[in-house]
Amino acid sequence: MPRIIAFLLAPFLFTACQPGSTAEDQATEIDGAGVAYANPPAEGFNEAASDEKAMAIADSVMQAMGGRKAWDTTQYVSWNFFDIRTLLWDKQSGDVRIEVPRDSAIYLINVNSDQGKVAMGGEEITNADSLAKYVEQGKSIWINDSYWLFMPFKLKDSGVTLTYVGEDTIQGGDMAEVLELRFEGVGVTPQNKYQVYVDPNDYMVTQWAFYPTVEMDTPRFMTPWAEYKNHGSLMLSGDRGERDITDIEVIETIPEGTFSNLEEFQLLKSS
Repeated sequence: MPRIIAFLLAPFLFTACQPGSTAEDQATEIDGAGVAYANPPAEGFNEAASDEKAMAIADSVMQAMGGRKAWDTTQYVSWNFFDIRTLLWDKQSGDVRIEVPRDSAIYLINVNSDQGKVAMGGEEITNADSLAKYVEQGKSIWINDSYWLFMPFKLKDSGVTLTYVGEDTIQGGDMAEVLELRFEGVGVTPQNKYQVYVDPNDYMVTQWAFYPTVEMDTPRFMTPWAEYKNHGSLMLSGDRGERDITDIEVIETIPEGTFSNLEEFQLLKSS
């Protein structure tokens, strides 16, 4: 589960299912060629302890956000996290580029292999122990920042137990169905839990609440998920109330050297 590095320290074709759809209907999408794409849980998802209603809602959320095929086949996504840093993620290879202007830091890491290179203050880190520490730091940044943008696609991730809490109102008074995510053996803060509020009409996530520990009944914070827009084939939201994720872009091609060149790239400069 992600944690907000630096200042928040916490824990990664538009079709919506209509109410009354079966779990099987909600879990399967059909593309233009008639090919079915299911939304199976990731290996390590705690299906035994999760409940059917919560999983069916999660499948509907996946479809509302663009669908499993769109999520699986999207390659390059870039975004600016709260005007602190910019990220570019190759979902297919696991390569990530992170630029943190205020620290004059650039991380080039692969989140699958935990390898990479890092520059601080314009100087490449060459000491093996220091580099390992900064690569781990870069991966923690990516875990956190990607979860703040892509959480609705990750409701059935490895290590997650997903349950249905019930109905509740979000800030503003609209009704929502509430899912709870608990974690085991994954991320950097597995003791966290989240409650995710889903609009029962269009299955878009509208709000989430963060609890530092599973025992807590009062959230540390609660923010909206608002202002959804199409980015490539995905529906993504950058509005988190007092802070915004900006410059969200699904990119078809990237410049050569993006994941190997430690110099700053124009592609990732904040507007």
